[in-house]
Amino acid sequence: MDFTVRDRLFLYVRLARLDRPIGWLLLMWPTLWAVWIAGGGQPQVQIVVVFVTGVIVMRAAGCVINDYFDRAFDPHVQRTRNRPLATGDVSTREALILFAALMMVALGLLLTLNRQAIVLGFIGAAIAISYPLFKRFTHLPQLFLGIAFSWGIPMAFAAQTGRVPALAWWILCANLLWTVAYDTMYAMADRPDDLKIGVKSTAILFGRYDLLANAVLQALALAVLGIIGWRLNLSAWYYLGLVGAAVTAGYQYRLCRGRDRDMCLKAFINNTWFGACVFAGLVVSLRLN
Repeated sequence: MDFTVRDRLFLYVRLARLDRPIGWLLLMWPTLWAVWIAGGGQPQVQIVVVFVTGVIVMRAAGCVINDYFDRAFDPHVQRTRNRPLATGDVSTREALILFAALMMVALGLLLTLNRQAIVLGFIGAAIAISYPLFKRFTHLPQLFLGIAFSWGIPMAFAAQTGRVPALAWWILCANLLWTVAYDTMYAMADRPDDLKIGVKSTAILFGRYDLLANAVLQALALAVLGIIGWRLNLSAWYYLGLVGAAVTAGYQYRLCRGRDRDMCLKAFINNTWFGACVFAGLVVSLRLN
């Protein structure tokens, strides 16, 4: 099929999932938690711009390399069979060129930060690139994704304070728990197809205990976030944000209860409100402290 330049650009947008912001939103919220905490509630504008832009660019690059590695699997999964690489509308060569271009933009952003943040950035890039391979070898790819989606947290502290304190790892732990929960919801939507083609996930590992596991993970994430708020002496506004996040978690549980594919995806998407509630409470509390 012949495509116009506009059509081909849109194929690249779809390949990088730039038309679907949920991925970079879920990556952005915990990064902003760390940016605001490390910045004492008043982070530098340059830092905010670099990290928000970096989140969008790295998530796009991660989607491209994920689809490159999964190009043999995606045609057999209902949710992914129409992706540009799966349909052949974008070649593997084009995908790799787009990936390289996005990584060069990310590198340019990274080089504006200090040395420690740059070192952490290279480690984070390696994690993001290797993540798609883990679903072939372990039922815990969601755990590895949680590390990838949390790596902006120590980077944010390093960029603003020149060090990575224990607090950063506590925030990373909270986000890791939350990420495994919401990505399990995502995997629940693909479970029938994944079982057929041999792709592994926590949704398959947890089996009939998937809803319980997600509820426990989100509860633990909220508990760790509560401890962080206590350690930082944050006000009631922060805990109100955690209450809002807990309400979204309850709603997501209800959506997933029937294990319907579309409802599980809806629950996954709803997680952006979990992250937003925590961020809103954090910003208000730090402002009023």
